[in-house]
Amino acid sequence: MNTHTPQARLPAVAPPQKKPRPPRARAPIVPAGSVTGRSLGVVIGIMVFLACLTAGAVYIVNQSASAWLRDIASEVTVQIKPEGATEEVEKTANGVVSFLNGQNGIRNASLLTLDQSAELVEPWLGQISAIKDLPLPRLVAVQIDRDSPPDITTLRAALGTKYPAAMLDDHRAWQSQIRRVTGSLAMAGLAIIALVATATVAIVVSAARSAIASNRDIVEVLNFVGAEERFIARQFELHFLKLGVKAGIVGATAAGFVFLSMPLIAEYMSGAANAEYRRLVGTGRLDFMGYFALMAVVVVIAAICQLTSRYGVRRILDAQNQ
Repeated sequence: MNTHTPQARLPAVAPPQKKPRPPRARAPIVPAGSVTGRSLGVVIGIMVFLACLTAGAVYIVNQSASAWLRDIASEVTVQIKPEGATEEVEKTANGVVSFLNGQNGIRNASLLTLDQSAELVEPWLGQISAIKDLPLPRLVAVQIDRDSPPDITTLRAALGTKYPAAMLDDHRAWQSQIRRVTGSLAMAGLAIIALVATATVAIVVSAARSAIASNRDIVEVLNFVGAEERFIARQFELHFLKLGVKAGIVGATAAGFVFLSMPLIAEYMSGAANAEYRRLVGTGRLDFMGYFALMAVVVVIAAICQLTSRYGVRRILDAQNQ
């Protein structure tokens, strides 16, 4: 008879399990930190910066020109020739003001003082003490109702019939000149942006050719294992698209900081230069639509990088496989 107490069995020890290896990251065909990526990113960033500066400048000038045209369209000027004695000229000027204030479509007509008239000719004659002694015409500023403007031709004829010394100027010559100048600036800006886009296309094609040449072994292996040219071109396309977006954001951000600092730059200018600068572009600061235009430039440049790399890489691969 067995008197030994049976010993408790120890639990079976499970063999150690191997930790699952993390999935290996899929390495891109074109490394992000390659010379092609760094150099091309710098070049594209500079291109976007220049394109954004051009687009922003054209936008600011167009906004200023639109404000000028609105002001010019809402106001006309009546000049009264300084013929005869001063009392007669003053009487005629007051009569013109009363006549205009009684016409339909005229919001207000006011006679400018001699000091105000002298300030208008100071940019051409300068600040001289004898400027008030010159035979300056008396000026009447007339504000027009934009909702129901008067017939300028009829008003000019009626005014000339009653007051022969008065001449109405509706500033049409200034309006056409402003439109012509702003149109020329817009066309010049579009031409600069087109040149930047053309240069970007050429740079991306050259970079794609260089990337394929430097990764020729990888491309040949992919072709050997059955990878389609569409797949290979897609990898290059994604690489250049990401590069274009990153570089574009950097270039647009730098241009945005330039426009944000424009009011500060204007403050450091001298009085005359600051006045001329503000008369040309206002504060020089972009509004929401202006910054939206900068982001549109980024989208266009990124699309150019993507489409250029897509068709450029396929053409290069087709030429190599022939």
